[in-house]
Formats: sequence, C-alpha cells, structure tokens
Amino acid sequence: MKTVNIHAAKTHLSRLVDDVAAGEEVVIAKNGKPMARLVPFETEAKKRVLGRLAGKIRIPDDFDAPLPDNLLKEFLGG
Repeated sequence: MKTVNIHAAKTHLSRLVDDVAAGEEVVIAKNGKPMARLVPFETEAKKRVLGRLAGKIRIPDDFDAPLPDNLLKEFLGG
C-alpha cells in the first residue's frame, strides 16, 4: 500500500488511478495523517438465475453424438 500526500495526489492523480486500477491501494494523507484510501472499483456480479431458459430451448438426445464423416472433414480442414 502506497501513501502519498494531498499535493502529490493532485499532481499525479492520473498515475495513481492507473496504479489503483492495477490492484494497488493508495492512501492519501494530510500532514502525514491518513485521510482517504483509493481502492479499485468493483462492480457487483449479477446473480445467475438457474432454470431461466426452462421450456424455451430443447437439446436433442443425440447432442453429443459423433459428427458425420463429411462434416468432421470440414472441421478438420479436409
């Protein structure tokens, strides 16, 4: 964790933001006393809803069956 004074933070704000975006935390101090902390912005992960497509899609029984020879040749560049 890096500590910088307010004047340095104002002067080098862009560089400090880049450091924070890379995962580093920065403490901003006034007269040597910590006043604020810069941390990376974290977005909340959306919660996944299981079964949301139930009844809307159908997976055929032979979904994982081997491909026909002619189609397999196309995938393999033959």
